[in-house]
Amino acid sequence: MTKKGQPRPAANPSNCRERFLGACRCRPVDRPPIWMMRQAGRSLPEYRTLKEGHPFTELVQDPAMAAEVTLQPIRRFGYDAAVVFSDILVVAEAMGQKYELMEKGGVKMDFQLNSKADVGKLDPARVLEHTAYTPEAIRHVRRELGNERAIIGFAGSPWTLASFMVEGGSSRENTRSRALLYSEPELFRALLEKITEATITYLTAQIAAGADAIQLFDSQGGTLAPNVFWEISGRWMKQIIDALPSETPTIVFARNVHHNWGEVVQTGADALGIDWGLRLRDVCALIPDTVAVQGNLDPALLMATPEAAIAETQKILEEMRGRNGFIFNLGHGVPPDASIESIQAVAKTVQSFE
Repeated sequence: MTKKGQPRPAANPSNCRERFLGACRCRPVDRPPIWMMRQAGRSLPEYRTLKEGHPFTELVQDPAMAAEVTLQPIRRFGYDAAVVFSDILVVAEAMGQKYELMEKGGVKMDFQLNSKADVGKLDPARVLEHTAYTPEAIRHVRRELGNERAIIGFAGSPWTLASFMVEGGSSRENTRSRALLYSEPELFRALLEKITEATITYLTAQIAAGADAIQLFDSQGGTLAPNVFWEISGRWMKQIIDALPSETPTIVFARNVHHNWGEVVQTGADALGIDWGLRLRDVCALIPDTVAVQGNLDPALLMATPEAAIAETQKILEEMRGRNGFIFNLGHGVPPDASIESIQAVAKTVQSFE
């Protein structure tokens, strides 16, 4: 490492994968690794060009196109890790409940889960048959990247996926799904069991295809009351993590779960993704120093000026200086209207941090 104030030589790309995996394991690294949730697609002009004439689901289900979208941000920004281009709802679709991304945002499922019969029709045994495109996309990406950069696979947490399936699409509060978990707990448990089984199969296939790490998105975790978080979300994520190879690092991104950090740690995740609603150092004070943290720049800063984005990025980097086990990321996903210049400014600021 160069002395502070002196120019740092450009990072050797062959170290990017090692840097990311080292940070996941709380080992010392030369600088924090960086990737961004939803970095593949959305804001990139090359993605928008590729997407013309292709529905979102077609891009996801075509391994070559999904691999291309996965690689686009790596070529442009030089991130330490590539996250495979897919969607958490592919597991619901594989079990028998199709989804559609609406042009103006949000998700619509083919139907709502209303009864025991609806849940009974879901078949977790179908998942590999219907999602083989994701492992194949990972294999494409691995051939392109070799061992230079890490590849991240992912899935939704059982609770987050269940909420979409019961609500019939996007919902801010998940009122219907929360009511169902209280009024019909056995039915809801059966749904969570099926999603968990399918997710384990799906993620195991991603790892076998070459994924170096796995992230579980519990982006709806904060809609649960704190006293039911473990029973409805945490325990199912633990079941998934326990079923995956121990040598594959796992990250849990539990959004707005600010009263349950101890239970998020109990899932066994190697790293916790933190949203932008609190300071990273406050979370670090609540969790063991053997658990890595990931985050947590406000995504809105990618729509602000590069100067503003740089300033806030530097604050986070300084706040986390000296803490082994820190991965720089956003507090949620890249906004569709993010500025390329601001994304680049954030990436360069992290990549030149001393």
